[in-house]
Amino acid sequence: MMRTLCLHPPSYEGFDGGAGSRYQAKREIRSFWYPTWLAQVAAIVPGSKLVDAPAAGLSLDDVLPLARQYELAVLHTSSPSFTGDVQVAEALKRANPALTVGFVGAKVAVEPEASLLASDAIDFVAREEFDFTIAEIAEGRPLADVRGLTFRDPGGTVAHTADRPILEDMDRLPYVSDVYHRDLNVDDYFIGYLKHPYVSLYTGRGCRSRCTFCLWPQTVGGHRYRTRTAEHVLGEMARITELFPTVKEVFFDDDTFTDDRRRAEQIARGMGKLGLTWSCNAKANVPYETLKVLRENGLRLLLVGYESGDQQILINIKKGVRVERARQFTKDCRDLGITIHGTFILGLPGETTQTIKDTIRFAKEINPHSLQVSIAAPYPGTALYRQARENGWLPEDDTKLTDERGIQTAALNYPNLNRTEIYDSVEDFYKQFYFRAGKIAEMSAEMLRSPEMMKRRLREGVEFIRFLRHRGSEESA
Repeated sequence: MMRTLCLHPPSYEGFDGGAGSRYQAKREIRSFWYPTWLAQVAAIVPGSKLVDAPAAGLSLDDVLPLARQYELAVLHTSSPSFTGDVQVAEALKRANPALTVGFVGAKVAVEPEASLLASDAIDFVAREEFDFTIAEIAEGRPLADVRGLTFRDPGGTVAHTADRPILEDMDRLPYVSDVYHRDLNVDDYFIGYLKHPYVSLYTGRGCRSRCTFCLWPQTVGGHRYRTRTAEHVLGEMARITELFPTVKEVFFDDDTFTDDRRRAEQIARGMGKLGLTWSCNAKANVPYETLKVLRENGLRLLLVGYESGDQQILINIKKGVRVERARQFTKDCRDLGITIHGTFILGLPGETTQTIKDTIRFAKEINPHSLQVSIAAPYPGTALYRQARENGWLPEDDTKLTDERGIQTAALNYPNLNRTEIYDSVEDFYKQFYFRAGKIAEMSAEMLRSPEMMKRRLREGVEFIRFLRHRGSEESA
């Protein structure tokens, strides 16, 4: 086997661009998801090592010595970080010209040839699901014999091998938790709405929903929800209790864990027997009966993508949820004691100043415990990106998704709503939601009940204010 380094490259300070990250950017408060896709590769390839530079606070100088210790380096990249990731690859290659460097991730999956040609330092890019693609390369197979690759042949011509079929037997995937334990520090991973420390992983891939903006199902995962068996998942959960006695919560990072309700209930009952607190992504349409089973078996929080409070916008983006259904779902969760972290997106097709006001009003009405407000990001490979190109919403000369610090920018520009208005509305949304007497009282009571929570919320509050100040300075500049 080739000595293999799985690297999430150094990037902007605080940048979270791993495959668990829905929006590849620096967050309002310090937040890092686990690099689960790279960890899956590391779990398959014997003797490999996983390095997550952003979460560990590692610079290029810190990781450069690794180049001479390995024969194969696999770098996970993203659209916002690609230029910097190429520079990392070039530095690794200078340090060890014999090193084989490959790129993986949604960015290269949808733009394989352009990504490969970005630098001579990149020897190949792996398309589609890349776990077993990388494993075959590490075994020493010629690149021309490995499916799912784009590479340079001996004559320097770009070559594409046949597509790799998607993985059907998900139980073939070994546990990533062993790699986390071996190579990562769980204390490096923070998410504002999850207990700390936490562990996140996937129990399946793909999503049945057709949301036009969502990156992973349209680029790597697909629209069929392929899952590990409940027994396989619960086996890893038992392993987590052994490896991570300090972990307070497990997060199932599947695009929509509740898509398969019967399986979700089966896993939940197993989690209940293990005594584990857990959370997951969910669509705002889960029936009360299923929510009740999940709650009675350790479910603490649901991460829910509401996106908008305007029904026409939800139709435009093919969300597949009615506003009224989302409202009832939220009430059911509150009645059962399930915490909700709601996510909203401003600047989706059909957005106006009035729909933004309506969405803010809707968010205050349903009042999730916490929320995140993002700007519509047209990632290459998504239907939103194609729609933006076709309609002239995305100027050819300015397609950046983040600024020079890694903070998300407004890329889309509509005839009746420009990018500056979209950008400014994010801060307004946050202020209107959080700076209310009722919400302040709610959060104050939470902090008074727990000294640990008070310390954490005060730190996050300082980070949040700094975030707003940075946005203000960017606007004035």
